[in-house]
Amino acid sequence: MSTPNQDQDPFGSSHQNPYPNQGPYPPPGQGPQFGQGQYYGQGQGQFGQGPYPNVGYGFQAPNAPYGIDPVSGRPYSDKSKIVAGVLQLFLGGFGVGRFYTGHVGIAIAQLLTCGGAGIWALIDGIMLLTGNADDADGRPLRS
Repeated sequence: MSTPNQDQDPFGSSHQNPYPNQGPYPPPGQGPQFGQGQYYGQGQGQFGQGPYPNVGYGFQAPNAPYGIDPVSGRPYSDKSKIVAGVLQLFLGGFGVGRFYTGHVGIAIAQLLTCGGAGIWALIDGIMLLTGNADDADGRPLRS
């Protein structure tokens, strides 16, 4: 058995380069230019005029008229956190803050117990003002 020569082609003599005159990149000035190429949108034209909408700071999502929470990515509710908290602090014995946010079950329980003798209503009002409160649809209350 003979050992193969290190200078010999490992693929044998029948192997030929299928791209003899082509390097890994096109020559300068002959490849696709920015906004004119055959990649990512097929000839977008000028910057910002591609097939996708130009999303920036002024963009408003149609399903989020009050904006999107940057932490969770969920759209904000049409209900206000401050209004819900103040209603719960002053009228929490009747469950008004929870009726406002759409949590009818909790509101009826507060109505029947007079807001847990005022303690539940007070704590719930503070939680609505300071915590991450959601409305009945699971959207965070806006500030």
